[in-house]
Amino acid sequence: MSKDLQAFSCLVIADESEEFPDALIYAGLLCRYTGWRLLMLRVIEPSDPAPWASITEEMRRQARDAAESLTQRFAAEAWAECGVTAEPILREGDLKPELRKVLMEDSTIKLVVLAAASPPSGPGPLIAQLGKTGGLAPRPVPVVVVPGALTRDEIRAIALPMAAAVSVESEEEPPAPQPPPA
Repeated sequence: MSKDLQAFSCLVIADESEEFPDALIYAGLLCRYTGWRLLMLRVIEPSDPAPWASITEEMRRQARDAAESLTQRFAAEAWAECGVTAEPILREGDLKPELRKVLMEDSTIKLVVLAAASPPSGPGPLIAQLGKTGGLAPRPVPVVVVPGALTRDEIRAIALPMAAAVSVESEEEPPAPQPPPA
C-alpha cells in the first residue's frame, strides 16, 4: 500500500437513522481495502437551555454520554463487519457548521460518506443541501451517498471495486485489521 494512501481518511457522519449502518459498512470496507483511516463524526445538537445552569449542564453530560455510547456501538460494528477501527469525533453544535470545521481542520479527509433515507421520507438534510450548494466545505471533498435501500451484499459489491480503483497497488493484500482501542 502506498504511504500516501495510508495518510488519507474517510469521514462518515454518525446518526441514529436506520440507514446509517449501511454508510458505515461501505466506508469501513473502503478503508479496509485502501488502508485509509475511518473517521466517524457524531455531532451533539445543542439542547434548549434549562432555567438552572446545573440542569443544562446535566443535559449536556447526558447527551455526550449517549453520543459516546452510540459511537462505541458503531465502532464495534465496523470492527466486526469490516475489520477496521472507526475513530470517533464528537462535536457539540449544529451539524453543518461542525462538519465544515472538521473538513477544514483535517486535510487528510478525502471522502465523505453519507447515508440516504429510502423513499418516501426523502434523502436527509445534508444530501438535500448538496443539491443546493457547491458542497459541504470550502475545500473540495467528494461525497458518496449510500442509498438506504441497499442490502449488505449490494453494499459490498459496490465498495470493493471502489476500493480497488482508489488503491494504487491493488494487488497487495489488505492491511491486517487492528483491534479497537480498549
